Amino acid sequence: MTSVRVSLVDVYVLRRDGAGLLCLVLRRAPGGRCPGSWETVHGHIEEGEHPADAAARELQEETGLVPERLYNLSRVETFYQHRLDEVALVPVFAAFVAPDAGVRTGAEHDGFAWLRPAEASRRFAWPREGRALGDVVALLGSGGAGDVEDVLRVC
Repeated sequence: MTSVRVSLVDVYVLRRDGAGLLCLVLRRAPGGRCPGSWETVHGHIEEGEHPADAAARELQEETGLVPERLYNLSRVETFYQHRLDEVALVPVFAAFVAPDAGVRTGAEHDGFAWLRPAEASRRFAWPREGRALGDVVALLGSGGAGDVEDVLRVC
């Protein structure tokens, strides 16, 4: 019987560039899942871990970055993992990092780029990532939206 559980997180990494935003996209390395495809930070929630903590951990593990601000987007993606016969619920987060923060990729990724949101949306391999990034920009495009920011801010 198919199970349903919160088992993964997505994190959209943003930084200020003048009056606009740049979004980090990561290229999957050879030898792993979907080599050469572009994605956001994505990872598993460990046993007993809260999704926001998993988002911050995955951000640091995959990029070496630490969020200045982390937001819960009040968006949950669904993803069917056929090998596990599981429907994964994927809470979506946005992390703002320092404009001069340096990215360090790990073994999963062999490249990265900072792109304007529209270009990042086109580069993402999965359409759901482009849709989620659209929500990020709509809600937090100014880097914070007053009452919305207060409701969504994790840290």
